[in-house]
Amino acid sequence: MSISKELEQRNQDLCELCNVETATVAYTVSPKNDDLIENQVAICDTCKQSMEGEDFGFHWRCLEGSIWSAEPSVQALSYRILTKYKAEDWANNLINSVDLDENTIQWALSAFEIPDVHKDAFGNTLESGDNVVLTQALNVKGTNFTASKGTVVKKIKLVADNHEQIEGKINDQTIVILTKFVKKN
Repeated sequence: MSISKELEQRNQDLCELCNVETATVAYTVSPKNDDLIENQVAICDTCKQSMEGEDFGFHWRCLEGSIWSAEPSVQALSYRILTKYKAEDWANNLINSVDLDENTIQWALSAFEIPDVHKDAFGNTLESGDNVVLTQALNVKGTNFTASKGTVVKKIKLVADNHEQIEGKINDQTIVILTKFVKKN
């Protein structure tokens, strides 16, 4: 996205991360959207390429300056990149030395959150209403029967607070089944 005049002026036309090269891109720090300048960081081509995986090694040492920016979006993006390098002493020391607002840290770390998704034993995503097949015989606690391997469980329901469990009916009884014992049908 092109840089607005206001964003360009915020850091005198320089990249807000490395503070050396001319800023060429308005980078929106996810998960926020680009409707506000407060959600954007003006970055140069070198920083953009580094963020896209063309890591230039020592380049990110520039974050030793940008993490102290007054702009929360610059702080969040700097913190996010530093987190990727926290195994290196310089990055870990910098993360531990900065005192950022908790909301800024959450914003930065939101990129690493993995949504809880129910998956079967083979990695297929499960959804409410799916039919599954048991991949092994299961002793059903609290009952007097065993659900045999190959049993079809129709119209499952996902357990909202545990992505490793589903609910389904076997022999007219609703039971909780671990997702690691089912295959999506």
